Amino acid sequence: MTDAPDHTAVRVALWRALHVEVDPPPHVLVDDVGLRLAAPAADWRRRPDMDPQTTRGMRASIVARARFVEDLVAERGAPQYVIFGAGLDSFAQRHPDAGIRVFEIDRPGTQAWKRRRLAELGLAVPPWLQFAAVDFEAGDAWWPRLLAAGFDPARPAVVASTGVTMYLTRETNAAMLRQLAGGLAPGSTLAMTFLIPRELVADADERTVREFAERGARAAGTPFVSFYAPDEIVAAARAAGFRHADHVSADELAARYFADRPDGLRPATSEQLLVATV
Repeated sequence: MTDAPDHTAVRVALWRALHVEVDPPPHVLVDDVGLRLAAPAADWRRRPDMDPQTTRGMRASIVARARFVEDLVAERGAPQYVIFGAGLDSFAQRHPDAGIRVFEIDRPGTQAWKRRRLAELGLAVPPWLQFAAVDFEAGDAWWPRLLAAGFDPARPAVVASTGVTMYLTRETNAAMLRQLAGGLAPGSTLAMTFLIPRELVADADERTVREFAERGARAAGTPFVSFYAPDEIVAAARAAGFRHADHVSADELAARYFADRPDGLRPATSEQLLVATV
């Protein structure tokens, strides 16, 4: 396995940076650390997937979900924060005084690359940031790796799984929900994004963009395989053992973070959120 992040992780980091560069304030999230880590070619803004107009909805979704999760971490006050598929996430670098333990779960190659890039940028890894290397493709069990990294299942946590469920089978997602519901301490919270089926996307232009994204994912060897209607994902969380499970729609994110914007920026409706508590 090469020590490099996948194209999806890089694209997410670049969209977060693009939000600050091309969208007028107020900015939902300010993050240039991912851009510094990725160190793309000078012409990265000319990439087709960085077009400021066609990526508006997806770009807004990316910053909205990140802001929502980070607000949730602050609101819940849990002493531990776990990030599935962390990629180029920069919470630890942007919030050095958060006062919590942060655990990043990702592929060994991605984590090795990220740690090297952090060192090259002079960004030391603090002792409260831990990496749990998990090779999902090889069938690694992530829970033992998380415990080995120092996660305390007796203490509450916020767990974020954003941009992950669509790449996993429904069986794998269900197993993850059961492990979290059964293994996390009472008071813990899961924030998980999911893609709704394409036929539930009301806007025709967004359906076209979504179809393009699905084709690109298949061509890259990382196809989208799981989609959920909101009531399905809520039912899956409750069946797994979570005490409470709620759907947070793209419209709710728009009202919370994009109200009264003169540019009309708002998140795409394809991706929505599940918030479940133990």
